Amino acid sequence: MVTPSKDYDFAAIEPKWQAFWAGHKTYEAKDFEDKPTFYVLDMFPYPSGAGLHIGHPEGYTASDALKRFKKAQGYNVLHPMGWDAFGLPTEQYAIKTGTHPSVTTKQNVARFTEQLNQLGFAYDWGREVNTTDPGYFKWTQWIFKQLFKKGLAYVDEKPVWFCPELGTVLANEEVLNTPEGPRSERGNYPVERRPIRQWVLRITEYAERLIAGLKDLDWPDSTKRLQENWIGRSEGGEVTFDVAGHDAQLTVFTTRPDTLYGATYMVVAPEHPLVGTITTGEQKTEVEAYVEKAKSKSDLERAELAKEKTGVWTGATAINPVNGKEIPIWVADYVLMTYGTGAIMAVPAHDERDFEFAREFGLEIVQVIDDDGAAEKDDSGALTAAYTGPGKLINSGEQSGKDSESAKKAVIEQLAAENRGKATVNFKLRDWLFSRQRYWGEPFPIVWVNESDYAKADDSLKSADRPVSCQIDGETRFALALPDAELPLELPEVESYTPSPDGQSPLSKAEHWLKVYVDPQSGETSTEARDGWIEGIRETNTMPQWAGSCWYYLRYIDPKNSEALIDPEKEKYWGTPDLYIGGAEHAVLHLLYARFWHHVLYDIGVVSDPEPFKKLFHQGIILGEDGEKMSKSRGNVVNPETIIDGYGADALRLYLMFLGPLEAMKPWNTKGIEGIARFLRRVWTLATDESRLTEGEDSEDNLRELHATIKKVTEDYEALGFNTAISQMMICQKQLSSGDKVAKSSVEALLKLLAPLAPHLGEELWERLGHQGSIVEAGWPKHDESKLVSNTVKIIFQVNGKYRGDAELPADHSKEEAIAAAKSSERVQNFIEGKTIKKEIYVPGKIVNIVAV
Repeated sequence: MVTPSKDYDFAAIEPKWQAFWAGHKTYEAKDFEDKPTFYVLDMFPYPSGAGLHIGHPEGYTASDALKRFKKAQGYNVLHPMGWDAFGLPTEQYAIKTGTHPSVTTKQNVARFTEQLNQLGFAYDWGREVNTTDPGYFKWTQWIFKQLFKKGLAYVDEKPVWFCPELGTVLANEEVLNTPEGPRSERGNYPVERRPIRQWVLRITEYAERLIAGLKDLDWPDSTKRLQENWIGRSEGGEVTFDVAGHDAQLTVFTTRPDTLYGATYMVVAPEHPLVGTITTGEQKTEVEAYVEKAKSKSDLERAELAKEKTGVWTGATAINPVNGKEIPIWVADYVLMTYGTGAIMAVPAHDERDFEFAREFGLEIVQVIDDDGAAEKDDSGALTAAYTGPGKLINSGEQSGKDSESAKKAVIEQLAAENRGKATVNFKLRDWLFSRQRYWGEPFPIVWVNESDYAKADDSLKSADRPVSCQIDGETRFALALPDAELPLELPEVESYTPSPDGQSPLSKAEHWLKVYVDPQSGETSTEARDGWIEGIRETNTMPQWAGSCWYYLRYIDPKNSEALIDPEKEKYWGTPDLYIGGAEHAVLHLLYARFWHHVLYDIGVVSDPEPFKKLFHQGIILGEDGEKMSKSRGNVVNPETIIDGYGADALRLYLMFLGPLEAMKPWNTKGIEGIARFLRRVWTLATDESRLTEGEDSEDNLRELHATIKKVTEDYEALGFNTAISQMMICQKQLSSGDKVAKSSVEALLKLLAPLAPHLGEELWERLGHQGSIVEAGWPKHDESKLVSNTVKIIFQVNGKYRGDAELPADHSKEEAIAAAKSSERVQNFIEGKTIKKEIYVPGKIVNIVAV
């Protein structure tokens, strides 16, 4: 036993144990170890130059504590870390400073690693991955090749958001609606719509599976709903309208085919390819001006329900296929080319948006569903608001009288018989725009060749579905995939990281890298011409940052494999993560894209389970002390290093978990950490005061509280309820510190419970109590249910129903003994003295109430 120390010197203790864990590889995950496995995964960070702020470690603290808890329980735990390091911020820094992105990335990773280690996060660093490492993105490129070969990748010229200042395409989610118009989320620069050649992935082919797979996932309901809404499955019908006077048709999707007789006009998106064809000469100038203006609006702004309704008549009409009626075709920006067919049939009597538009422009409103008195109408009986409910069909020809549900099927059957429509399922989900006009990203393993040379190439280099072609410098070119032996295709050195003004990637200027010669049979490339080889040019776009984050959790399992993405036996041993912890801001895109890629990998036999993340948990946001989201502009960012210097990493970890439920949003309060620091100092005193520690059996009260704490903390850790676990450990510490003596074994058990959250303190005290090795290797305590049963019970004493004292009595006491104890209480005697006892009421095991007058 050591001499107790009054000083809890966290500044010396914490680096000591961080070095111990690293040197002894305490948390190294061993493949095929004969133990149950547990794989806990964090959403890996983007290593920015700013480093961590106090909000970042919250989820990491939870996963680190869970890892230590599970390892103590006897699990073989995999808890790795890596870096999502391709992307725009580093490239923008390169443009401004001329520093190669790889240099900046290396510096930022070193900074982040240092901070994570300071916080005591003992990751299995032997499995570290970095999306910018050629050994990693080789397999990102390989996955893209599988998508290409399966016909799930194609090239299209799409109207996309382009930011001239950043020189790149932005996703809709990266565009802000501002009073000045749409602007980039990063940098707040103006953005515009521009048609640019894009690689696109057919995620829509997996839409049905992606929505069906959600039902079996242990995810927050809100996240499931977000994904369901994003995918947007709806059943309905396709309806084809002829355009009067033109050899053209407009196809729409509707979930309400029962209202087709009430379609009184059509609306097409400003980008619809038929707009220029069907617009009449009289309307041309007005339509062109409207289309041009729509280019400056974001999809979110255009789809806003409350916005002012705008539109222009094209001068053209369409023919309603069920009644032959000619109806006007309008162009309006609330219809999006990225959703459905880019055209809608408008039924103003039964759709709120259509009703408002019709009223704004004086268009006909025809009611075709009987509202049975439920609709809002004026004195003349005309609708004053759309009726969107069900009912009997009216004004609907042969369908009149049918209920709206059965009429949906009947109208579709009627259209199908005339080859003017069909039943179908539609999805809001659009194919994934998968290219960026940037330097700092994964190069596509693609070479473009001319048509005659494409015919010479081996089929193994082509898309299995159909040829992928596009226009490059006015010539039709066809895509060939590089063979596996050519991977990884690395980025070339370039003179400038700035994209060209017309949106071309910096790679388009790397002439020494751009032009290659290809063996048409093997796909091998060379910068020099060879006999029988064909000439090609490399793809100059790069992949988006989403690419590397779609599959990183698999690479952790087998990070150094140069022959395969993942060893099948290791994949089966570890499986998919048992728990994925990360922010709700990734609820849709990252999780959806990763699920899509995982489904594809499942289809080609790389993984053994179709879903990557069976259990998902979103940690809440740590707000600034002002209750606002932390940001440099608000000046409310808290630096974790400042807290560590003042209180230690253990205090910071414990306080982050003590602030409230892990999933809740809560404000930071620096003053509040004082209480946690005092608790840790009390634990230190409890474990180092030799004069109080005994080797024998502990008191009944101590054991009862200890085993109640073991039970609760174990349950709370399993449920990620760290705040309530800490509260219980505080109660236990207070009980163990209350007497003159405490059993050393009780203190050791408390330290085991606390160690996952305060690992440095736990390890140091474990060593000072005479143990060798890590506390995590000493196992997890188990509660004894019999210790929770008390031999005594508290009986409340009342006089005339008011509390007058209490006493601990043997659990098997009799009624007479309880009443006698009450009467012998000095306080009770003060209230019954000189009075007549009328009644003695006993509630077994709880209350004695004496009625005295």
